[in-house]
Amino acid sequence: MEKKVLQDTIDRVVYRLMNLGGADYDSDKTASAEEAQSGKIARDFGIEEWDWPQGVGIYGLMRLQRAGGDEHRFDAFLREWFERNVEEGLPSKNINTTAPLLTLADFCVQWEDPQYEELCIDRAEWLMNGLPKTRDGGFQHVTSAIGDHNGVIMNEGELWLDTLFMAVLFLARMGVKYDRMDWIEEAERQFLIHIKYLYEKKNGLFYHGWSFQRMDNFGGIFWCRGNSWFTYGVMAFLEILEDKIDGGVRQYLVDTFKAQASALLKLQGEDGLWHTVLTDADSYGEVSGTAAIAAGLLKGIKMGLLSGRYKSCVERALQAICKNVDEDGTVLNVSAGTGMGMDADHYKNIIRAPMAYGQSLALLALTEAL
Repeated sequence: MEKKVLQDTIDRVVYRLMNLGGADYDSDKTASAEEAQSGKIARDFGIEEWDWPQGVGIYGLMRLQRAGGDEHRFDAFLREWFERNVEEGLPSKNINTTAPLLTLADFCVQWEDPQYEELCIDRAEWLMNGLPKTRDGGFQHVTSAIGDHNGVIMNEGELWLDTLFMAVLFLARMGVKYDRMDWIEEAERQFLIHIKYLYEKKNGLFYHGWSFQRMDNFGGIFWCRGNSWFTYGVMAFLEILEDKIDGGVRQYLVDTFKAQASALLKLQGEDGLWHTVLTDADSYGEVSGTAAIAAGLLKGIKMGLLSGRYKSCVERALQAICKNVDEDGTVLNVSAGTGMGMDADHYKNIIRAPMAYGQSLALLALTEAL
């Protein structure tokens, strides 16, 4: 794609991301179960809240800032974002509220603020010693309660693929930053555990989750954005650890990534998007998952892990992403927050709306291309 098209699209997406505003958080207190099931959770919308959608959102800004050579482009925005949330009081500790710390781990040294450094260290220690673990020591996917800033939903005995991006990348980043091999080794272990229980070797794709109580993969659905958390996340993981990861573990992760990439290559829609249920051509093309997949594949190509046959696939995805960016910079056809589902209809019926992570994941793909 032309550099000018990429840059113009990036600028519009950034502007919209930084101006998503907030949401009517009190409405979550009266939200029905049906509304929550379809993704209508107020705290997920906007850019103001401290939770996973916004955490992924600010990560996109950080990556763009680092890649663009302007080390301070979004400093004021990010500093104000963290200061405001800390001053208002952070929500409960869980997997999803760890996501913003992946960005903070990069900036707290630059800002030389011991409060932020202590916050990051405390969360890393909590992941190691405070977070409930599943059988085999997996990170239980504890999430924020709906309508209760300080509450949690335990999701007892459940592994979700989302955890790798929301919490494990942060732990790996902290392990490298503080030379803590115990943190690094635990992050490696979490990738291996999630592959063990979520990877389907018959087709190279990932299930959304696993339940030790049910002893199954819930609805057995191959969800697009869920798979994309691995596609992008494993490449970011290897990038973070560089030479600090064991050779055998690294090769195992690379082999799994390549098998998934091969499967995804065959499932891309004619319009360049991947379907929200990857194996269901009747489900809609979903842009946030497509963007994270494209960004991960691009990283794989640059790292020499994927052959040139993936270039046309990525190019089609990039064109599709740009076509799904509105004039005001809104990334369209982004599925809202998605809980665990028992059938394909659950994923197909999630509402589509402007989301901070949709803006951010589009940025990751476009930035990699630029």
